[in-house]
Amino acid sequence: MHPKTEGILESSLYVDDVGRSAEFYGKLFGFPVIGDFGGRGCALQAGDRQVLLLFKKRGSLTIETPHDGAGELHIAFAIPGAELANWEAWLSENGIAVEEKKAWDSGGHSLYFRDPDRHLIEVATPGVWSIY
Repeated sequence: MHPKTEGILESSLYVDDVGRSAEFYGKLFGFPVIGDFGGRGCALQAGDRQVLLLFKKRGSLTIETPHDGAGELHIAFAIPGAELANWEAWLSENGIAVEEKKAWDSGGHSLYFRDPDRHLIEVATPGVWSIY
């Protein structure tokens, strides 16, 4: 039998400008910075027990445990169903274009948009997955 886990603790995005990205996620989602790695990156609290790490692209290649990545990645954040319209309005107020609105067969809804590094960000209501 495999050992137990308690879910995903950290997710990382690799960005050109850590300060710009921290400001984006702080303003848009209210995620506070809980760790500062100097010029290498920072950690944001993205939920009760969830951390979003922002690392500067190619900024950690000389340390013992390097973090680096490239390309446009995807990450989704869970939102209450009743908040979907508020999120759509909030994105519009902040000048962020919604690239896609998706109504899932199982009843959930998603909004997709881009962060400053063109990562595809999703906010998703319950009903997107059988477990959510």
